[in-house]
Amino acid sequence: QVQLVESGGGSVQAGGSLTLSCAASGYTGCRHDRSWYRQAPGKEREFVSSIDSDGTTTYADSVKARFTISQDNAKNTVYLQMHSLKPEDTAMYYCKSGPLPGIYYALARCRNNYWGQGTQVTVSS
Repeated sequence: QVQLVESGGGSVQAGGSLTLSCAASGYTGCRHDRSWYRQAPGKEREFVSSIDSDGTTTYADSVKARFTISQDNAKNTVYLQMHSLKPEDTAMYYCKSGPLPGIYYALARCRNNYWGQGTQVTVSS
């Protein structure tokens, strides 16, 4: 299995910055993409950003030009640098490791999505 642990959340004022980390442990041999999602109180979980094994990145429109996702394969860690934070960025942020579309995975464990426990980001105005 894959275990994901997020860290780096906290409370900042609007305009501030935070960097989230997502460290993977356990079986890390799956060719997965790693994503960040967030969920604000009373709202559904939404996609924030992703990075695949080739380094291709994707961002939600709401965070483009403010957030940057990156990965350190040697450390099995994905980062989310967040700048120019807004109160509407307040949410619990979750890391996900999941299979790439269109890829066949011989190992059953690689066909699953794995989630971390989340890290809280609070942005005050």
